[in-house]
Amino acid sequence: METTQYMNEGELRVLADTYDSVYLHPNSYTCACLASGSVLRLVDAVLGAEIRNGMAIVRPPGHHAQHSLMDGYCMFNHVAVAARYAQKKHRIQRVLIVDWDVHHGQGTQFTFDQDPSVLYFSIHRYEQGRFWPHLKASNWSTTGFGQGQGYTINVPWNEVGMRDADYIAAFLHILLPVAFEFQPQLVLVAAGFDALQGDPKGEMAATPAGFAQLTHLLMGLAGGKLILSLEGGYNLHSLAEGVSASLHILLGDPCPMLESPGAPCPSAQASISCTLEALEPFWQILVRPAETPEEDSVEDGVQEIEEEGPWVPSVLPILTWPLAQARTGLVYDQRMMNHCNVWDSHHPETPQRILRIMRHLEELGLAGRCVTLPVRPATEAELLTCHSAEYVERLRATEKMKTRELHREGANFDSIYICPSTFTCAQLATGAVCCLVEAVLSGEVLNGVAVVRPPGHHAEQDAACGFCFFNSVAVAARHAQAISGRTMRILIVDWDIHHGNGTQHIFEDDPSVLYVSLHRFDRGTFFPMGDEGASSQVGRAAGTGFTVNVAWNGPRVGDAEYLAAWHRLVLPIAYEFNPELVLVSAGFDAARGDPLGGCQVSPEGYAHLTHLLMGLANGRIILVLEGGYNLTSISESMAACTHALLGDLPPQLPLLRPPQSGALASITETIQVHHRYWRSLRVTKVEDKEGLSSSKSVTKKVPQQANPGLAKGMTMPKEKVLEVDMRKATSALPAEESTDQTKPEAANVTLTPDQSSETATRRAALDKAPSEETVEEAPVHQATSEAATGAVVMHPTTSEEAEGGAELIQTPQASYTENQFPAASPVLGATALLSPSQLTGDPGTLELGGEALETLEPQALEEESLLGEAAGGQDVADLKLTQRFQDLAEINQGILYAVTPLPWCPHLVAVRPIPAASLDVTQPCEDCGTCQENWVCLSCYQVYCSRYINAHMVRHHEASGHPLVLSYVDLSTWCYPCQAYVHHQDLLDVKNITHQKKFGEDMPHPH
Repeated sequence: METTQYMNEGELRVLADTYDSVYLHPNSYTCACLASGSVLRLVDAVLGAEIRNGMAIVRPPGHHAQHSLMDGYCMFNHVAVAARYAQKKHRIQRVLIVDWDVHHGQGTQFTFDQDPSVLYFSIHRYEQGRFWPHLKASNWSTTGFGQGQGYTINVPWNEVGMRDADYIAAFLHILLPVAFEFQPQLVLVAAGFDALQGDPKGEMAATPAGFAQLTHLLMGLAGGKLILSLEGGYNLHSLAEGVSASLHILLGDPCPMLESPGAPCPSAQASISCTLEALEPFWQILVRPAETPEEDSVEDGVQEIEEEGPWVPSVLPILTWPLAQARTGLVYDQRMMNHCNVWDSHHPETPQRILRIMRHLEELGLAGRCVTLPVRPATEAELLTCHSAEYVERLRATEKMKTRELHREGANFDSIYICPSTFTCAQLATGAVCCLVEAVLSGEVLNGVAVVRPPGHHAEQDAACGFCFFNSVAVAARHAQAISGRTMRILIVDWDIHHGNGTQHIFEDDPSVLYVSLHRFDRGTFFPMGDEGASSQVGRAAGTGFTVNVAWNGPRVGDAEYLAAWHRLVLPIAYEFNPELVLVSAGFDAARGDPLGGCQVSPEGYAHLTHLLMGLANGRIILVLEGGYNLTSISESMAACTHALLGDLPPQLPLLRPPQSGALASITETIQVHHRYWRSLRVTKVEDKEGLSSSKSVTKKVPQQANPGLAKGMTMPKEKVLEVDMRKATSALPAEESTDQTKPEAANVTLTPDQSSETATRRAALDKAPSEETVEEAPVHQATSEAATGAVVMHPTTSEEAEGGAELIQTPQASYTENQFPAASPVLGATALLSPSQLTGDPGTLELGGEALETLEPQALEEESLLGEAAGGQDVADLKLTQRFQDLAEINQGILYAVTPLPWCPHLVAVRPIPAASLDVTQPCEDCGTCQENWVCLSCYQVYCSRYINAHMVRHHEASGHPLVLSYVDLSTWCYPCQAYVHHQDLLDVKNITHQKKFGEDMPHPH
């Protein structure tokens, strides 16, 4: 390439003709070097924290260039060079390359198709191979080779005229879920704009606003370290508009609304479905139900949404960018603290909730970055848009009631206390939210946060309920429609852990308001109880389909589950609805450490949920405080959301565990209910792929597993297979169905109790030491001496305190034949480690190696209650990993109890230093004198017996409020407010001293 600088025209033409779609000029080499160098400069600046993101407006393009081959106008592959540069100079371990050019970037794909450190995602025109570059490798069936299998993702468009909705659907259903599991440290975009409407080569119908949305979605990855490098784009006007739109987003401007978002077309749905099925064996987050939902018949006169034809605008839409004087408005008034419970000072809905949030926002400097808006009480007319006049007057009358009358009046409602200031505070909270709506719709601010109380989403039209009096979010929605003078489309997202029954009822027949709630349902036993929060509740009359309930049926739901719901359900529907305003009932009782919710959403998780919603409605989004009863958790969570609203990019999430199978079932249930109302939910499995592809997939589908994932120490996804040929993937079927893989003679399957290693990650593939690699380039955990025996071994924990995992009861060992168990590992003698998360699915069955193993019958009620406590209140059926191995009459049955402790809880601050007199592990209960199953309080170090003896430690907690206690039996630590076991660095000293006193030696593994 360097010699082209000195060639004459004839020599350049002869050389160019030896390549495909290449022209050369004496300046081509210099320009290509400058283009690559420009991208490298941005890599240095972004990774060196000079800037947070960047765009390289360069040419010639690069993504077609291969290792020793110019191709398709490209000499050097800029993003490929940048990825290697980031890895070598900046020690970046995981890079995501997104290629949205309308032509497949085969050069980039071939560079990394065996490399699990680079995830390559391409969305391109294919037309069954008829579109350039005419390669079978551009189809969905190509997923990479060897260790890189699963790290190449192709979404091929088989029709022209693809729109924004098609591209957004591919991002939501495929790219974002995989990216959150992959956890890139840098995102590089091969940013071609030849898919824009009007481009002569692409013939697509995407708009600049659509590319703005794609850019926004990517900014939530890698801590915002995002670099766009220009590739193709051959309509100069649309190219300039597309580049400008993406640059707006990189600069922090809000996303413009899509002119006609709709839903993905049938061809796009088919392509996405095929890609999902090809990738499902390699990414746990993509595991979906095996059955395809059938189309429901139309009932009750409800008409199914009609299919739309291809949408092609006559001209490219002209974007308008909202220019707000300030970004984020803040409403708060200390007078709202006057509402209090005069009978119970420990009631969870305490006045301190809003005070602690505001103090935290001030400490972090966030309150000063917001525009503090004046608040006012809601007017009578505003309240009457959602509440009856009789109810408003009834609540107003409480201002003059005496204490006994207030108590009696509160008892007339469900979970309500009333004081003389209640009416004024509720009126002020609702009015404050209305003020914020006015500021957002007038353009005074772009978005906002309302730190208000009492909460509102349980309040019905004519009744208080669940700490709520006036439904602030509902009144604000009606107020927005009133001041706009029309029925503007409003999306209400309710992520409070309790179902917003009041909001649902107020809007259930109104198609102008889309209500989406994610809440604990527990099959109707979680507050507010009953069937109102079930997934089957979809609204009525004209509002049918505009009520969407995601009903969790147990605790411990966290970031992984909420993100899965966002990607699969909430955002697809939201983009199809295309709201003009987004209101969030932002209760934080699903937050980690909340005493009522029992869930595990992190502040970082809330930041990501907020960021993803900010792509809607021109960025006009308002968060309104609802529930949340751990003062630390709600303060940190609201601060994280405020950071996002202010334009601060969400931090990179910690390693995510796979979503719970029960939670995925809840999401799937809601999708199956609503897919007849929303075409964006019809991305399902395609049984007949003939005609969608000109070539068969080289990767056969593995038997369905609930959570296929990595084991501790493994360096590639569980379903990734040995590299037999550099350009041919082996089969991922069980050995007896494979044609390319030698059947192992035996395999050792080890069930490990410790999930702290996060077996579901691919990060282990990149962070591990070389010594852990094993034979035949299929790296797995080092084989042990047991590997050749074929035994299935359940290993107990290494120390009595079971500090990081669970105790395994009954550990039988026996040898099984190949016919009894399918191969658990593609490598002879390899040890595949399965965590409890991999043994999920229907509570009645246990998945192991693709075969369902029938479980034991439920144990005695006492055992269930014990296990329930161990799981922090989780449903026993979801936790008890009991198993009866079929057809093994001679083998003893093995029972596995698995508990994953919280890695942190907000009550660790209550742990006090160990007293000078140290600890006495033989000390009896201070109340009853028993020496059986005693616990020590980690705040006052008094010793009492457990709830299964005389429950004196429980009574001590209730009297003192001390949250954390340590068991003298097994050295586990229990948090009463969190209702969960906890294992954290701050607990190691007291655990180690207790271990010394009990066993005469230090803990074997104090780390």
